[in-house]
Amino acid sequence: MTIIRSIALFVAAALAEIGGAWLVWQGVREHRGALWIGAGVLALGAYGFVATLQDDANFGRILAAYGGVFVAGSLAWGMALDGYRPDRYDVIGALICLAGVGVIMYAPRGN
Repeated sequence: MTIIRSIALFVAAALAEIGGAWLVWQGVREHRGALWIGAGVLALGAYGFVATLQDDANFGRILAAYGGVFVAGSLAWGMALDGYRPDRYDVIGALICLAGVGVIMYAPRGN
């Protein structure tokens, strides 16, 4: 699998998971109703499927690396849809997480 395909899958997973959680949040916390909640549940299911498309067969490695994408993606989602403005520590933390993704997923391995 190419690194670009792997990154694209991580981005698709993040859109599905973060988007799904946001839809459920909107349905429950913002009283938008069952359709929003149902759409969120479907998106969360899609996230679970997309994560399986990574070539690496190690579930723990994929989910650990995805965690970094989730952190950065959540901050970006908040900026785009909720008007959240991260401070420098949010940005530094997200960059550290993304560096971790790179090490976990794309570092050369002897095995």
